[in-house]
Amino acid sequence: MKSITVFCGSSFGSDEIFKNQAVLLGQTLAQQNIQLVYGGADVGLMGAVADGALQEGGKVIGVLPRFLQSKEIAHTRLTELIVVETMHERKTKMNELCDGVIVLPGGYGTLEEFFEMITWAQLGLHQKPIGILNIDGFYNDLIKLVQNMVEKGFLKQVNQKILLISDSVNELLEKMRNYKAPAVGKWISKDEI
Repeated sequence: MKSITVFCGSSFGSDEIFKNQAVLLGQTLAQQNIQLVYGGADVGLMGAVADGALQEGGKVIGVLPRFLQSKEIAHTRLTELIVVETMHERKTKMNELCDGVIVLPGGYGTLEEFFEMITWAQLGLHQKPIGILNIDGFYNDLIKLVQNMVEKGFLKQVNQKILLISDSVNELLEKMRNYKAPAVGKWISKDEI
């Protein structure tokens, strides 16, 4: 993996551990010579992960929609800032630039980005690993929901395994390096339920 996209909140959240782990992720990516691709802002966990990578001399590419430049203040020390017109163009560009995706805590936007990337993987539009850094159990309820989707027949178990989860940066990166995309399709037949 030469480049990883990170989706995360433009806020810091309610606990210092979220910021600390975002910085650690950025530092670790830089130390492992993995380019960071992220949303381009200098606020919240977005700014923290970028700062972590930059502190260690890493390459950081930000992708920011023009209409968010005034709200999500653009980071000024990036290797490159790419300005796009729409949120969809942002996700498309971030996908084009990366070999894998990591999701940190965030709100609706983070979840929307995450679900689009994992849906594209499920549909076979890419074979990139997608990881959740489950800081302080932030995504425990989402993980339970995904398991419920399998149990209720809305998601194949093999597609559940598309999602890589760890609360450790290094362990998550190792899982991503070893990831092999499933060779089965998304659709569930009546006899599979």
